[in-house]
Amino acid sequence: MRVVVIGDVHMDLGNFAKIPAVGTADTIIISGDITNYGSRTAAREIITAVRTVNDRILALPGNLDEKDVADYLEEESISLHGRGRLFDNVGIFGVGGSNPTPFNTPIEYSEEELQLFLEQGYNQVKNAPHHILVSHTPPLKTKADRISNGVHVGSKAVRAFIENHQPAFCLCGHIHEARSSDRIGNTRIINSGMIRDSGWIEVLIDNDTVNASLQTI
Repeated sequence: MRVVVIGDVHMDLGNFAKIPAVGTADTIIISGDITNYGSRTAAREIITAVRTVNDRILALPGNLDEKDVADYLEEESISLHGRGRLFDNVGIFGVGGSNPTPFNTPIEYSEEELQLFLEQGYNQVKNAPHHILVSHTPPLKTKADRISNGVHVGSKAVRAFIENHQPAFCLCGHIHEARSSDRIGNTRIINSGMIRDSGWIEVLIDNDTVNASLQTI
């Protein structure tokens, strides 16, 4: 099984359609910021464009999506926010939005709220042998959450969850300049950066093995 993960679309899919074999991937996951302060109408435009390439899709709302984008994803039955999905022996679960920012963006949660969404999604797939967390916001104090001045701005709750549960991977975005791979214990952290900058993540699931890697178009 092959999953393609992209993030931080901001109304620009870039070279998404040029991802190798993207049309035959088993699932496409968007890890948040589908729009740029856009509503469900804007989100529908992007989701429709992705579906012309591959209609097997799951998505998270990002902090720069308006709140009705989260409602739209739920109505389309493609939301991964606070939800878990089982793929063979791998449970994939997600959390959208972000921890509080200085910019008062549309979908921000307290660390306590993020923790609740994380546990909610995880509990739906916790019996799976392997787990992948898809989080719009990266965990705190990793390469994936460092902004251009070197300050770490990720989520304490996401980091604490990873430290406690050790999923195989945490696939994230949010901090555009922090495209990277890092590790917290046994969990590999991958920030794909913006899709228009050609970053994406390939997840391969084969029986009892799961792997994810940072790719460039």
